Amino acid sequence: MDEKEIVRLYFSTEKITFGTSLLKPGDVGGLDPGHAEADEVFFCVKGHVLCYFPENDTYYELSEGDALLIPPATGHKLFNIGDEDALISWSCAPHP
Repeated sequence: MDEKEIVRLYFSTEKITFGTSLLKPGDVGGLDPGHAEADEVFFCVKGHVLCYFPENDTYYELSEGDALLIPPATGHKLFNIGDEDALISWSCAPHP
């Protein structure tokens, strides 16, 4: 799998950041080292992904309509395991 992720940042203020990540079938996102003082929320708008946490070698599966809370300073990586584009909306607060 190639590491590919199309990231779009919509808003970023002192209090919150909001954007999306798009992965084609079979694509893998880059490793995000996490955000020292910010929680991050993933919401699966479309598709089927695995979110990998290398710190404890754990995977969480997300399908359309699922959400995941990522604690501060937690590294993570997305894998599109479906046969369609995967769209994840994400938000960090406070601003990382």
